[in-house]
Amino acid sequence: MKPTHIEHIGIAVSSLEESVPYYEKVLGLECYAIEEVTDQKVRTAFFRVGETKIELLESTDPEGPIGKFIERKGPGVHHLAFAMENVSEALQNAADQGVRLIDEVPRKGAEGLQIGFLHPKSTQGVLTEFCGHE
Repeated sequence: MKPTHIEHIGIAVSSLEESVPYYEKVLGLECYAIEEVTDQKVRTAFFRVGETKIELLESTDPEGPIGKFIERKGPGVHHLAFAMENVSEALQNAADQGVRLIDEVPRKGAEGLQIGFLHPKSTQGVLTEFCGHE
């Protein structure tokens, strides 16, 4: 099962209010959506660059995954997300190949997508997300 394209690049930021102007004013991109994903303890802001999106991730809880990431590593690239036709099958295929999964079954993510993460210890150090509509 191959990805259809890079769906988005997730970037952890300390503050959407401070970060969005850089992407809009310096890079000339338009923030088309801001959304809170409460179960992931994050607020997101999205920008389109061709077929790929940039997703800014602001923690809503210091104990959430983005809060912990920023505490350990500081702001920066958090994950790479691939669009998959079937997230469940893609996760199962990765597991069959010996990849450690963070999510064994898809869960709800931003923009109504189904998402599932692969552990960076099994993916050459890059937190990898599969996402799609199911």
